[in-house]
Amino acid sequence: MKLHELRDNPGATKSRKRVGRGPGSGMGKTAGRGIKGQKSRSGVAIKGYEGGQMPLYQRLPKRGFTKPNRKEYAVVNLGLIQKFIEAGKIDAGAPITEEVLVASGLVRRKLDGIRVLAKGDVTAKLDLAVTGASRSAIEAVEKAGGSIRLAATKAAE
Repeated sequence: MKLHELRDNPGATKSRKRVGRGPGSGMGKTAGRGIKGQKSRSGVAIKGYEGGQMPLYQRLPKRGFTKPNRKEYAVVNLGLIQKFIEAGKIDAGAPITEEVLVASGLVRRKLDGIRVLAKGDVTAKLDLAVTGASRSAIEAVEKAGGSIRLAATKAAE
């Protein structure tokens, strides 16, 4: 067998239907779209339209509530803080404040504060001063011999 002898199985490929190519093709003039109306025109997508019946997305009840003034915290994992300390971007000897985390590039911006989560291992003795922290993060830092000072009113959730 040679490359020029390669062929697909019979019936495996089908050429596309060319519409609007004259009356002899059986798909000329209106190209199978019928006559007039919105759907005979190009660029029409009537998503969710159910022929005048109330669409499903409108029949279903609205649920939940999004608080417009909710607080949004920048999230930092302990493992990442440890990584930055090992890389020399953060000094573990000095207190680690939110400004230090932003300056080191670990957090892009403070938002409404920085919240520490316990993902990853921490071995360095940290002195953290942040807005919030999870219970497990506080335990992990204290287990490593460090401390966390929280500025938020609702400290650990």
